[in-house]
Amino acid sequence: MDKHVLAYSIYLLVTTVLTVIVGRTLFRNGRVFLRDIFHGNLELAEAVDRLLLVGYYLVNIGYAVFSMNIAREILSQRELMETLSLKIGTIILIFGAMHFFNMFVFFKLRKREQYGL
Repeated sequence: MDKHVLAYSIYLLVTTVLTVIVGRTLFRNGRVFLRDIFHGNLELAEAVDRLLLVGYYLVNIGYAVFSMNIAREILSQRELMETLSLKIGTIILIFGAMHFFNMFVFFKLRKREQYGL
């Protein structure tokens, strides 16, 4: 099998699984914050949570597919691992950045609601 095809296959599998696992975790645990922000309005909190999850999937899977191109030649197993670690590491860093951005927004909204800012 061509090493590029192998790299693409592994990359898509790992990034898709990571995206789904992280998305489900954020979805499940984000409800508490959203309920608080929306003053216990469970229906609104769950609707916003679902919309955030859809947006999360679209952005992350879209970026993963968009950045799938591997420009350099992969001639060895070592180069395969280095290429995959760079690609998958980038996706994980994006997950983290999005998470911290969302938490920042949630805490700002919560603070504004608590103090009437």
